[in-house]
Amino acid sequence: MNAPHPKILLVDDDPSILKILSDLMASFGYESATARSGFDAIEKLEQDFFNIVLTDMVMHGMDGMELLKYIHSNYPDIKVIITTGYDRTFSYTDVIRAGASDFISKPFNSDELEAKINRLVREIELMHQLELLSISDVLTGLYNRRYFDTKILEEVQRAHRQNHDLFLAMLDVDNLKDINDKYGHPAGDKLLQSVGVTIEHCIRENVDWPFRYGGDEFCVILTQVSQDQALMTTERFIQSFDEKKMPLTGLSIGLARFIRSKEKKWSEDIADLVRRADIAMYKAKETGRNRVVVDQKNDKRQAE
Repeated sequence: MNAPHPKILLVDDDPSILKILSDLMASFGYESATARSGFDAIEKLEQDFFNIVLTDMVMHGMDGMELLKYIHSNYPDIKVIITTGYDRTFSYTDVIRAGASDFISKPFNSDELEAKINRLVREIELMHQLELLSISDVLTGLYNRRYFDTKILEEVQRAHRQNHDLFLAMLDVDNLKDINDKYGHPAGDKLLQSVGVTIEHCIRENVDWPFRYGGDEFCVILTQVSQDQALMTTERFIQSFDEKKMPLTGLSIGLARFIRSKEKKWSEDIADLVRRADIAMYKAKETGRNRVVVDQKNDKRQAE
């Protein structure tokens, strides 16, 4: 969940200016790429991710104002700094109103440019931290239930589009109430944190998605896996957690495969997935706890 290191796109139709800017970005400690025109910049934006665009105002073909408006409409999270000469046609107010984050005149001072970029980087990092706070569970550091509702739709649609299987694992921490009663809530909190660490260590970063679903329940979206691979991952949760040798507890897990029904809404199929994983989880608890039960509906029925 760490913020990506900032990457800057430099746009100018003068190769010598681009070389100077590239060298300056390197001296500031930032990764950068270059574009020789507004059209070239649009291609670069489609191919790669950038946090900041530094663009000249006066360029052949597409000027900086047109590029700014395009970025503002299509990539609203990208910060844009406009550079222009003293004979500028547009004022500071013009470019800020059009969506620019800042403005610097040529010939620019390197200290001023570095200060402006550093300010935008701090803003980006702050926004990233605020976003993480809004989607994270404070106790475990995993994603929260609210983000699950957003992410599950995104992931099932991607899996369906790419013809990949997706599984949902629902995990319940066995005997949490007994542990809270016997050892106190701080011990229960420590147990929940330990479950969160266990889950994160057993999954693929930025491929699988872990959540604290609520109370003593967790869930994990497992993408691009077969049923055997998903089962091995959930069994690894239990094995890794058992190695911690925490008394009175374990993990009861239900595993279900997403099934797309063409006559139903996405939300209905997602609700069905959660329900089946939840039922399988309760079967795991009923049949001895600290085990995985696979939903029996995990067949290969899928709408064309």
